[in-house]
Amino acid sequence: MLRAQHASTVSLWHRIGYVKDTLAILDQAKQLSGGRVFVVNWIAGIVHTELPNFFGQRTAAQDELAWCLKNADKAPHAGWLREVYYHLGKLALADGEQAQAQGYLRRSGYQGFDRPVTLVTPFSEDLASGHAFAPRRIAEIVPGRVYALSGFEFTEYYFVVSDDGRQLIGIDAGTRADAAKVAYEALGAYAPSLPELTTVFITHSHWDHVGGHKYFRALNPRLRFYARSNYQEEIAREVDAPGNFGTQFFGERFSLDDVGSFKPDVTIAGHTDLKIGGTRIELIPVHGGETHDAMFIHLPDQGVMFVGDFIMPYLGAPFVEEGDFQGLLDAIDVVVEKHPPHLLHGHEPLTRNFASATMLAQLKIDLVWLREQVLTAVRRGDERAAIHQANLIPPSLLGGQPDVYQPYFILREHVIDRLYQQNVGYWQPDLEGLEHLGRADRAELFVDYLGLSEKQLVRTVERLAADGKYELAASLLEWSGSRFEHSTSVANAKRLVYLKLMEKHQNTDPFKYIIYSGKISEQTPQLASGQ
Repeated sequence: MLRAQHASTVSLWHRIGYVKDTLAILDQAKQLSGGRVFVVNWIAGIVHTELPNFFGQRTAAQDELAWCLKNADKAPHAGWLREVYYHLGKLALADGEQAQAQGYLRRSGYQGFDRPVTLVTPFSEDLASGHAFAPRRIAEIVPGRVYALSGFEFTEYYFVVSDDGRQLIGIDAGTRADAAKVAYEALGAYAPSLPELTTVFITHSHWDHVGGHKYFRALNPRLRFYARSNYQEEIAREVDAPGNFGTQFFGERFSLDDVGSFKPDVTIAGHTDLKIGGTRIELIPVHGGETHDAMFIHLPDQGVMFVGDFIMPYLGAPFVEEGDFQGLLDAIDVVVEKHPPHLLHGHEPLTRNFASATMLAQLKIDLVWLREQVLTAVRRGDERAAIHQANLIPPSLLGGQPDVYQPYFILREHVIDRLYQQNVGYWQPDLEGLEHLGRADRAELFVDYLGLSEKQLVRTVERLAADGKYELAASLLEWSGSRFEHSTSVANAKRLVYLKLMEKHQNTDPFKYIIYSGKISEQTPQLASGQ
C-alpha cells in the first residue's frame, strides 16, 4: 500500500517497472496468505482499482473487493468496508453504471469520488447527534441474558435479564434522552419479550453515561438508579468544564442540564453484594484511570464485568482536570483478580482493544515502566515534546503478548500528557507559559512582521502536508489563518490538512478525530448496520 501511494514520486521513466514490482509483491502476499486474509485482499483490491487500465487489473480488483464484501466478518472491524464500497463505486463509475456507483458511494459514507484520504474507521460524525464509535449493532454477549448495544450514540448501552426472567437491568444511561429512546426501542424490536426495566447501574457519572436518565425514568416510576456516593463531585467538575466541547462530541441535541439533573436513588460507598431477580451482582467502587466515582458491576455467574471507562486512554477527559494513573493500575488489579471472561467497557473500541484480564496484567507492567520514564524526564527538565519524541518502548513489550502492542501505543501519548500536566507547573521547563501570547499575537508576527502572504501560507502548508508534517501545518493555519479567513485557497489547504489528520488518527485516537473533523465541519456518515 505504501509503495502504491508513493508511485507518483518515482520518475516516469522508472514508474512502470516500479508498479510491476508492486503488483508482484501483492501477488506473493496473496499466495502466502492463501487468498484468505482480509487485509491482503483489501490492499490488492484498492491498489488494482487505482491503477490505469493499461495494467489490466480491473477484473482482479472487482474479484478482490467482492471477496472482501463476502468475507466482511474477517475484517479487523466494520470500518474497513468504507473503502471497499468506495472503490466498487469507482469501478462502476468507470463502467458508466451511475446508479450502481452512487449506491456504493452512499454505503461508503463518502460524499463524492474525489477523496484525498483513505478512511478505514468505524467512527461517524454527525452535527445533530455527535460522534459514534461504531455502526449500530446489537450483540448477545450471553445469549438471551446480556445484550450490548453499539453505535446508537457516543456510548454503549448494556442490558441484563435477571435469573428469574422478570427484571431487566441496565448499565449506564447514555448521553441524551433521544438516543436512549432509539437504542431501547431497537432492543425491544430485537428481543420483544424482554421484561420491564427496573434497575440501572451507573459505572461513572460522566456526560455520556448519565445524560439520558430522564428517558429511562419515564419508562418506569419505580426504576432505581445506582451510582457512587461521590457522583456529585464528578458532575460538578463537568458543569465547570469548558463548554465548547459538548456539542462537538455529543451533538447539537446534547444539553448539560440533563447531566446536572441526574440523581441516583441508591448511592454506593463500598463493596456491595446484591441480588436482583435472583442475579448475583457485585458493585465494586474503584478510582479508575478516568474518574474517582467509577464502579465496576460484576456478574460472577454470567462471567461478565462492566467496567465503564476506567481505562479510557486519555486518563480523564483531555479538557478536564481529572485522571488518576495509580487509580488505573489499582483498577487493573481488581479486573485481574476477578478475571471475568467478558470484559465490557463504556465504548466499543475499549471493549475491542482492552479485551482481557490477562492482557491488562501485562499492560500494567509496561505502564509502570512508562510512568517512571516520564517522571524521570520531568525531573530532568525535558519538554513534553521531547518525551513524546523519545518513542518510549518498554523492554518487555516486544517480547510479550502481541495483543498488548496496540493498547500500549494507544495509551502512551495520553499517559505522557496527563502525567506531565499533573507534575509540571504553569511555567514549564522550556518556559512555555511564561508569557501569554495568543493566536492574534502569532498572526501579527507572521503576517505583519514576517510578511507572510496568502500565497506563501498556502504554499508552505501544502509543502508541510506533502512532507507528512500535518500537525505543524495545522499549527501554522491556526496561528495565521484568521488573517485570510475569506480565502478559498487557504480554506482548501486547511481542509486537506485536517482530513489528513483525521486519516492519521482514525483508528487510534477518536477524540482527535472528533476535534479535527470539527475544524472543517466534516461529517462522516455512519456505516449502515450489518456492514
